[in-house]
Amino acid sequence: MSRRHWDLPWEDYLATLKPHERPVLPGSPATPDHTTPWRLAYAFVGVLVALTGSLGNAAVTADLPQLAGALGVTTTEAAWLPVVFVMTNACMNLLLVKFRMQYGLRLFTEIILVVFLATAAAHLFLEDYGSTLVVRGVAGMAAAGMSTLGILYIIQAFPAQHRLKGIIIGVGLSSLAIPLARLGVMRLLDLDQWRAFYMFELGLVLVALPAVFALRMPPSQRVRVFETLDFVTFALFAPGVALLTAVLGLGRIVWWTEAAWIGWALAGAIVLLTAAVLIEYNRTNPLIDLKWLAGRDLVRLLLAILLVRIVLSEQTTGAVGFLQQMGLVPQQMQGLFLVMLIATAAGTLVSAFTLDPMKLWKPISIALVMIAVGAFIDSHATVLTRPTQLYFSQALLAFAAAFFIGPTMILGFGKVLQGGGKNLISFIVLFSIGQNVGGLMGSALVGTIQTLREKFHSSQLSESIGLGDPETVLRLQQLGGAYAHVIGDAAQRQGAALRLLQQQVSQQAQVLAYNDVFLLISGAAAIGAAWVALNHYRPKLEARRAARQAQTQASDATASVAPAAD
Repeated sequence: MSRRHWDLPWEDYLATLKPHERPVLPGSPATPDHTTPWRLAYAFVGVLVALTGSLGNAAVTADLPQLAGALGVTTTEAAWLPVVFVMTNACMNLLLVKFRMQYGLRLFTEIILVVFLATAAAHLFLEDYGSTLVVRGVAGMAAAGMSTLGILYIIQAFPAQHRLKGIIIGVGLSSLAIPLARLGVMRLLDLDQWRAFYMFELGLVLVALPAVFALRMPPSQRVRVFETLDFVTFALFAPGVALLTAVLGLGRIVWWTEAAWIGWALAGAIVLLTAAVLIEYNRTNPLIDLKWLAGRDLVRLLLAILLVRIVLSEQTTGAVGFLQQMGLVPQQMQGLFLVMLIATAAGTLVSAFTLDPMKLWKPISIALVMIAVGAFIDSHATVLTRPTQLYFSQALLAFAAAFFIGPTMILGFGKVLQGGGKNLISFIVLFSIGQNVGGLMGSALVGTIQTLREKFHSSQLSESIGLGDPETVLRLQQLGGAYAHVIGDAAQRQGAALRLLQQQVSQQAQVLAYNDVFLLISGAAAIGAAWVALNHYRPKLEARRAARQAQTQASDATASVAPAAD
């Protein structure tokens, strides 16, 4: 396909395309048969754009305590930084998809890249907490467009018969960001703290920007899609999701019943989202088709996405949090992060190259089984557990995290195409909110349960320790003996031994609490795997049952006719 045709008017250009080269939906680029060098170029730019858009937030999430220290803020204040990013990221696709449809892919690309460049550059000059919050919010909006742009470039790298593989690889690239950030950011922080990372991120943008402008995407069809009520819905939906995100992201940190603003924010989210639902439900041409989303298959898909995202918090919040509680620092977990990175890449590739469009629920069930097994292994942790003991279990979880994402997106796109493409925005919103809100929900749930169980175990262990118990007295003597050479006073030595014993009790309570969380996640994942498998095989079982009933009825009819003939 000659690239000279790209400057033709749309209808003339469309006439030059073969059926498999035409765009599936308005706003999506055509997919002409590129030569191998062009495919490799598109693949390189796609990977570059996707990682550029996701590494910034991954670094903030992975190294939040260090960023809090650099900004001079508390841990609670720092927790707002990734939450603000998710607030804007979860909602922007609501408008970006329609913007791409109406104004074209090129303008969409230019705006997204310029905004992202401005965001990356702003980090170098705005180093106070308030400015950083604003920059992270803008970065969330830009990253929503960058992830889409990366996927579209990756799709161009694959021929028509392998295009679904391109979608899975494009979607899976975002999963590589967290382990990459954990491996690389610490080395950058050693150079010049967070300024070194911001310079690295700006460098990525400065490489991606000319690469995208030099390697144009094929043209796309433009149609008029925006309506006035779209902006009314967005004005209600976006702050509603933002408030819900704030509740889920900060609730376990400030504690649900201790901060009054949690209740007010949750009430505001309910009111705003309900108003948006009422407007959309009664529209002739809704921005979000709630009736379509309420279909049984879509509800099942949303529940599956939420379930997987929640149980995957065992890795992001559970295992890493457990090791931090045991006193390990990120430098001591580099081997574990490398294992996660390799397993994530393997999960993406295996998902892409074993894809069966007729069995898209199967990878989701397999991923849940792997999560159940990995979490069950982790539920036997002790105070002596170190990263090497978690390599296998965390590899299972990292593989599962990448293995399930692509098939879920393709399942949804299949439903969109069956409806003629009009519900694309509705599905993108469902997928984006399921991923973002599901991740926050999982972290909130895991953190809350861990805190409650730690209090319970700490109380139980403290009650079982009595100063009159010979074993306790012996233990205190052993602990006090460690201070014999530095503390001469017996009373002070006894006090130091008591404090050390309390620390050990607290640490043991933390271990037991994390084990409870891991076991609960394992059970939830196992139940989820059985539910997904049942929904997958139920139509086949019902068809077989109906065939047996029809055969029985036919046999009975034959038997009843035979005596009458005699």
